[in-house]
Parts: sequence; structure tokens; C-alpha cells
Amino acid sequence: MGGTAVETLREALRGEVTGPQDAGYDEARSVYNAMIDRRPAVIARCADVTDVRATVRYARESGMDLAVRGGGHSGGGLCMVDGSLLLDLSGMRWVHVDPEAKTARVGGGAQLGDLDHEAHGFGLGVPAGIMSTTGVGGLTLGGGHGHLTRAYGLTIDSLLSVDVVLADGSFVTASADEHPDLYWALRGGGGNFGVATSFTYALHPVDTVGLAVTLWDPKDIGAVLRWYREFLPAAPETLNGFFATLTVAPGPPFPEEIHGKRMCGVVWCSTGPVDEEELVRTFADVAEPAPPVFHFATPIPYPALQSLFDELIPKGLQWYWRGDFFDRITEGAIDVHRAFLEDLPTELSTMHLYPVDGAAHRPGPADTAWAYRDAVWSGVIGGISPDPSDADRIRDWAVGYWDALHPHSMGGAYVNFLGADEPDARVRATYRGHYDRLAGVKRTYDPDNVFRHTQNVEPAKG
Repeated sequence: MGGTAVETLREALRGEVTGPQDAGYDEARSVYNAMIDRRPAVIARCADVTDVRATVRYARESGMDLAVRGGGHSGGGLCMVDGSLLLDLSGMRWVHVDPEAKTARVGGGAQLGDLDHEAHGFGLGVPAGIMSTTGVGGLTLGGGHGHLTRAYGLTIDSLLSVDVVLADGSFVTASADEHPDLYWALRGGGGNFGVATSFTYALHPVDTVGLAVTLWDPKDIGAVLRWYREFLPAAPETLNGFFATLTVAPGPPFPEEIHGKRMCGVVWCSTGPVDEEELVRTFADVAEPAPPVFHFATPIPYPALQSLFDELIPKGLQWYWRGDFFDRITEGAIDVHRAFLEDLPTELSTMHLYPVDGAAHRPGPADTAWAYRDAVWSGVIGGISPDPSDADRIRDWAVGYWDALHPHSMGGAYVNFLGADEPDARVRATYRGHYDRLAGVKRTYDPDNVFRHTQNVEPAKG
């Protein structure tokens, strides 16, 4: 992209336009996953909807590939494409809460920490994610699950409307009453249909929650998983808990004698009463499968829970992940988890099973593009390291783990956990029978597949 073309785009936008020759280019092209090292031809940091419209039109008129970045948290780095025009929404990082209506309108470049902070001031929140640095947009468009899923459903179940710039540069609002087909597709269909410039959510009561962390010896993983697969689905929806295999991080609240030890465990979140006696009752059963090596429970403000892992896994690490949905935890799956816990390649590498039952099962299977309302867990395998020389090792571990575990899955995955190098068949499996309907919506709103640097749904033919 020549200097004249960059200047033309600069003149059209209020936001900053950065090319490879400019200071700050390397920082502007960085994303959460340091394994992604790609060089867009130009980066347009849009300040408002008018900037977004102008950038989309410029890409169409110039014939450039267009990629879109919201929070930049995409594990597969789909928002970063060599030689592309990168439409960066980070300049649209804002949250407006209406405490009377119990709604929040959120800019497309906002992160969960922005939403959590503003909503928390009114004792409210949205079920979304487990890290404050996650982008609101990407998480929502993929469906969104987190600590509050069993209590309040998926993020898309609280989504009231989305403002969208379409492939021709036009602007629409998608809701139950306006462009309902697009609204359906945006709730789980990813970034396939346009640039989401803002989201409006219904808010729910959430203030101080009960945090607990329970860790068990690796030798007890079979007993723990057999207990967990029965206990949690039967528990009140106010209780959420994701299962993990991990290496214990050095530092509080963990005692020094277990630092660096491999463990299996559950990170719990309770939206029920959080006084000390109630927390003891809530977690009274954690010793049933085996005596925990460590158990800790405390009341905590919800935004503090959401930022609990931020320092442990900051921006700039090497990441490779794979995911799948599960409706059960089989004996064969337990054997796989045991084997790969014994073979964790780095101290940060992990596997999580996030509950997606409870309130997330209330919408009908065809109500949104999310096609796995019958799933009970959304699993992710994450190979993680600060050292670039570990890239092959963490990828091989994650792929080997997934290869062994996939036969015990439901076949598809949370779209945000799909690897960028996975085949198109995985996208189809993720959308099940919804794929053809999504392809039809794609044909209506993006017939030329401008927004193809996604987990792509191709426009229907004809």
C-alpha cells in the first residue's frame, strides 16, 4: 500500500492511521497471542462509526483484504492478516450503563473489564468470560460463556441489539424487531456479517460473589471427574465451577509447598449468599471424591474475580488452543485427561471444562446461531509459554491432547476456541444444522464474503 493511499485514508478518518513506516506500527499490530506475528499493510484505528464506514468502503474500493480487530484476544489471530487493511476498534472503548432500565451499551473495542467495572457500580453485570482483558465483541459474537453462565446464560442470551456496519458501508441495528435474521446470526455466528460497532445488553444483579478454588492431587483426577460430572449439573444454578488441569502458580493464596506442583481442580463462583457460614455449606461436598490438597473460599467483588488471571497470563505469551463441546465426561475421556496432565509441557499450559448448562439450556436449540444448547461443557486445551522456542512443543501437546479427546466429544466446538489452522469442516460441525441458515444470512448481508478473515461461513450460492 503506497504512501499516497495511506494519506488518503488518513484524511478520511478522525482516528489514527498507521503504516509499516510509522513509529508505533509494531505495537499497533500486536495482539494478545505473541505466536501471531503478521504485518498488515495499514492499520486504521477507528474513532467512531463514521470512521468504520469509511474504512470498510475504502477496503472495497481499493480491493484490499479487510480484517477486523476488537479486543485483540483471538487465540487464532484471525484479526491479523498479512498485507491487509486492519480495521481496529480499540478507539471505540466505552460503556454506558442505564441503571433504571438495567441495560448497558458497549463500544465494539471495549474489554470485559470496562463493562464489569461500569456495571458493578450499579450492582449489575453480564455473563461474559473469565478474564477482564478479553474483548467484548469477539466473545459476544461467538456466544460467550464464563463464571455466570449457569446463573444467567450465555452472553448472547443477554444481548438486546447490535449496531453493525455492513460490507457495503451501510449501517443497521439488529434486534428482535429490526433485521431479526441478522440478529439471530450475530448471536453465535462470529464476525462473519459485518463490523459490530456497539452492543446493548440486559444487565443482571451481581455484586459480591463467592470465589472458591479447590485443588486435588493428580492421582485423584478420576475420582474427582466422576464426582464433578454428577455434582455440578445437579447443583443450584447459582453455583458455577470450571474444572482445570494445571501447574500451581507461585504466590498467594497457594501455600509454598504446592507451588509448581501439577494438580487438578475447580474454580468456583457462587452468586448465592456469600457470608462465611453459607460458603462453608456451599462447598461442603468438595472432600467427597478425595481430600483436597488445597481449598480456599472467600467473598470477592465480581470485577476482582474477572481479573484474577490477568497477571498470570498477560498479553505477550505464546498460545495454541483447541476446543470441543461435551455432553458427558466418559471414562475414556478421564483416561485422556490423566495422561495429558502427567505430560503438561509448560507451567502455564492447561485444560478447562466450562459449564454451559443451567440457564444456558433455557433458549430453544434454534433460537440463536449457537448450535449446542444441549452441551454441558465447553472444553479448551491451551498450550501456553512465555518462550517462543516452546511454540512447537505446546502446539504438539495441544493437538495430541485434542486428537485423543475428540472422539469423546459432541463433534463441534465453541467457535472462539477453534484454531485458525483447523479445516472448514470444523466450522460446519460447530454450527451443525444451522450452517445453511447462516450461509443464507451471509448471502444477504455479505454476498462477496468481505468478512472472510473469521471462522468463515461462506455465502450460500444462488
